[in-house]
Amino acid sequence: MAEESDLEKTESASPRRLEKAREEGDVPRSRDLATCTILLGAGLAFWAMGGNLIKEIQRMLAGSLTLSREEVFDLPLLLSRNVTRIVDVIFAFSPIAALLVVVALASPLLIGGWLFSTKALEPRFSKLNPMNGLSNMVSVRALIELIKAIGKTLLVGLIAWLAMSSQLDGIMSLGAQSLETGVAHAGHIILMTFLLTVGALVIIAAIDAPYQMWHYANKLKMTKEEIRQEHKESEGNPEIKAKIRQQQREIARRRMMTKVPLADVVVTNPMRYAVALQYKAGTEAPVVVAKGTGLIAGRIREIASENDVPLLEAPPLARALYKHTELDEKIPAALYRAVAEVLAYVHQLQRYRVLGGKVPAKPTTLDVPAYLDPMNPVNQLVPEGVGA
Repeated sequence: MAEESDLEKTESASPRRLEKAREEGDVPRSRDLATCTILLGAGLAFWAMGGNLIKEIQRMLAGSLTLSREEVFDLPLLLSRNVTRIVDVIFAFSPIAALLVVVALASPLLIGGWLFSTKALEPRFSKLNPMNGLSNMVSVRALIELIKAIGKTLLVGLIAWLAMSSQLDGIMSLGAQSLETGVAHAGHIILMTFLLTVGALVIIAAIDAPYQMWHYANKLKMTKEEIRQEHKESEGNPEIKAKIRQQQREIARRRMMTKVPLADVVVTNPMRYAVALQYKAGTEAPVVVAKGTGLIAGRIREIASENDVPLLEAPPLARALYKHTELDEKIPAALYRAVAEVLAYVHQLQRYRVLGGKVPAKPTTLDVPAYLDPMNPVNQLVPEGVGA
């Protein structure tokens, strides 16, 4: 049962799935919404600019049907004037055409947004498979589209019939009106009928747009297995990531070990902890160049012994340095005094090795604040990092 639930598409599409679909040119689209906005824009444009447009057409027709003697016998002149009149009509229509272009470009922003994808233009021979075409014809989506088409036809036809019926008296009176008045009245009737019919398309678009969004989201749903697989691909295989982290730790460890011979002293626990310190003249405080526990601590001690780096057994100090200092960081200010005693001992030991004399005594009572020692019970009562 668990395997069956993993194969059911119950999960919403991930951002990566949505982005991939968009790259392939697959976004939600509502043709009814686009058609509605363009027709509505055209109707409003004719409503606002139709008067000037009709006057321009009348002027062109009057000019075209009135010929002078020169135009009758001079064909180039006649063609030139006709071209001029045609250009005038084009300019008269240009505001409406520009508005329709803007509406056509802006309509995709209502659902799906603009999309430029070359993948949508790539040939797909699977679309030429007649079996796929037959399956699409008898699919649930095809049935829904058929129902939508019938519904749209009935709704638009009903609205158009009601609009024309309401204007029936005006239509019957057109024959009794003068030419100019009748033409204006007829244009008003046609425009009102057109706008009311487009109003029916608004209702259809208001239903179709949410449906297309739902259908698109439902189509891109993913199974739980696909979610897990995508997570692996995006985040990386956990086993590979673990190996990479292991290799990174190994590289960092080898790099750290190369700094042990440069240390001035290695403070030990003696067996569990080992912290290598280096102090450069003119700097504010010593720096931890290597640290570790267990086998790593043992390796640090071995390298220090092979390179004559002094080893000092100071368990509280070693624990405090390991706990509160990261690699290549300065020691905490609270440990300055204790580390200063250690470095003074190291300096005396170096002089003894060169000049001889009395063997310097190892410091045994170093001033390590109790709250910095993780093994001290007092540390449980003080917030971690105080004094670090």
